[in-house]
Amino acid sequence: MTDLGLTVDAASGEPPYEQVRAQLAGLIGRGDLGEGDRLPTVRALAGDLGLAVNTVARAYKELEAEGLVTTRRRAGTVVASGGHATDTALHRSATAYAASAARAGLSESAAIDLVRAALRQARG
Repeated sequence: MTDLGLTVDAASGEPPYEQVRAQLAGLIGRGDLGEGDRLPTVRALAGDLGLAVNTVARAYKELEAEGLVTTRRRAGTVVASGGHATDTALHRSATAYAASAARAGLSESAAIDLVRAALRQARG
């Protein structure tokens, strides 16, 4: 456990990097980590969680790809500016939907058709 309250469940079916990414995205989305807040170094967080450095580095890269954090040489990894809570929540919902659709055996086109229909319905 780190001072951020992150934990990794080795018995979970979810990869450790995704567990770290999701928890950090949640902290950012809820405002527990705000713009400019510095994240622990990759090495420090990996040591705290008992993970490989590459595992934490992947989580940070995923967060950076989502626009939630930025990494600079001397400043380290910090929470990016702007409100990304909505984007993060929608990404989580989309990921959960995609996983459910895959488990149900839906083809990609069928899953997308359901999303299109839901969007049309939501727009009235």
